[in-house]
Amino acid sequence: MNNDTVSGAEALVEMLAANGVRHVFGLCGDTSLPFYDALHRLDHGMTHILARDERSAGYMAEAYAKVSGKVGVCEGPSGGGATYLLPAVVEANESSVPVLGITSDVPVTSRGRYPLTELDQQRLYGSLTKWNGTADLPSQVPGLVRAAFRAMTTGRAGATHICMPYDIQKQRLDASALWVQPGHDSYPASRSVPARAEIVAAAQMLRKADNPVLICGGGVMLSGGTAELAALAELLDAPVCTTVTGKGTIAESHPLAGGVVGANGGTPESRAIVEAADLVMFVGCRAGSTTTENWRVPSNNIPIIHLDIDASVIGANYKVASILVGDAKASLSELTNALTDHRKRHGNTAKERVAAAQAAKRNRLAALAADETKPLVPERILQALNRIATPETIVVADPGTPCPYVSCYFEIQKAGRSFLTNRAHGALGYSLSAAIGAWYAKPDSKVVAIMGDGSFGFTVGELETVARLGIPLVIIVVSNATFGWIKASQKSGYDERYFSVDFTLTDHARIAAGNGIESYTVADPLDLEPRLREAFASDRAVLIDILTQPLQDAAAPVSQWMG
Repeated sequence: MNNDTVSGAEALVEMLAANGVRHVFGLCGDTSLPFYDALHRLDHGMTHILARDERSAGYMAEAYAKVSGKVGVCEGPSGGGATYLLPAVVEANESSVPVLGITSDVPVTSRGRYPLTELDQQRLYGSLTKWNGTADLPSQVPGLVRAAFRAMTTGRAGATHICMPYDIQKQRLDASALWVQPGHDSYPASRSVPARAEIVAAAQMLRKADNPVLICGGGVMLSGGTAELAALAELLDAPVCTTVTGKGTIAESHPLAGGVVGANGGTPESRAIVEAADLVMFVGCRAGSTTTENWRVPSNNIPIIHLDIDASVIGANYKVASILVGDAKASLSELTNALTDHRKRHGNTAKERVAAAQAAKRNRLAALAADETKPLVPERILQALNRIATPETIVVADPGTPCPYVSCYFEIQKAGRSFLTNRAHGALGYSLSAAIGAWYAKPDSKVVAIMGDGSFGFTVGELETVARLGIPLVIIVVSNATFGWIKASQKSGYDERYFSVDFTLTDHARIAAGNGIESYTVADPLDLEPRLREAFASDRAVLIDILTQPLQDAAAPVSQWMG
């Protein structure tokens, strides 16, 4: 960075690189031409990943941010591109994931004159992001980038958006304005903790509890606080249950790992652990409807401690006896320090209860997966994955049919982000794109994308991306020719009045082969595990199309369908 002038597009590229960005996921468009030209000409050290849909690019960036601990960056052109990018940006924002969405736009001088693709992007993104800005002058570009990175990485992480009009990208500004704030290239950029008196009060509540239970959401992993969480749980001899997005907060082989709770992936055993608690501490989660089975578990009759970086979620659903607003990692450390002289009053009974719960779930999976009928039962897929996966395996699941099975039965072997799904808005078509982003964040890991065939229809274009870039994913399609979650809900709540949920059985393996991807169809349950082992051993992408029992006929770990 020198004292010469640079174009607005060059400034954007230089500012991204200076903030530590190494991967940009996006899709080209005519209003983005100056930005793409700057990416081509400048020596910036970034890799651009061309997606086939802007929404896919956004999901790639969201997963990249989750796995890497750095900001995810996605971009798209004006008009339709700006609208297509939005679903992934909203998902990231609601999930507290730092994603920067960059869109180009019509020239400033063309506003209000009905140019092609004109859209009020400022208003469109305004209520759906943590921060949102539009460059009206080239001199504003560096400040907008600094503001976006500051907003994404401090406090509750979230998504931001920058709109870059075409003419602003070509106009020039003084290069001396190109500076960045150190520390805003990863998250959390700063950590806050509750007041000491609040920590002490919460510690006193935990001391008095005979059966405390910790329920952890994705906020623990976003803060990098898994070790601190385990230390507190071991000190208290307290079971740790997780939300779907909190899965991985604790290794599921840990003697205090109570499993996922709630309507999607929870079990009778994990529910019983929460119901037996005489105090529940929510950590980094919003205590939403899925986690609490519509706010029934835990009940409102026991003390609640709630720790979260976002004060607005605390007390939204439960009367809270102890409010702790702060970063999960730092606050858990402070709480553990306040309990260093704590002595357990009840031996290891929590570990005994958790061991029984873990054994019951494994036995249930084994019994269900032993079924060799056709079409094969989904549990057989999870049993095979547990046998084959390593501690470094990353599994990405779409929110439909795969989500409850993976949430419940896939065993995380070490604490950390090895399971991803999009639970904020639950849009189909997530897993394939997200798996691409996860692989770029951690290319030495084997990444598995699991989707229903409904989701496959949303994301099929990214098979070409996988093949073109040589990304060695394992792609599993749970194939049953229906939008399974909706059909199961129609069975449960509408007396099997099935309407507009079934479609034609598709040969997904042939589609993958047409994109140059090795692929197989599995109809025989005995063929599943050998094919999965071959896929895991391959250094190329492999798609396995599995003819599977429809969700409405399966024993899915779902306590309540949509009524």
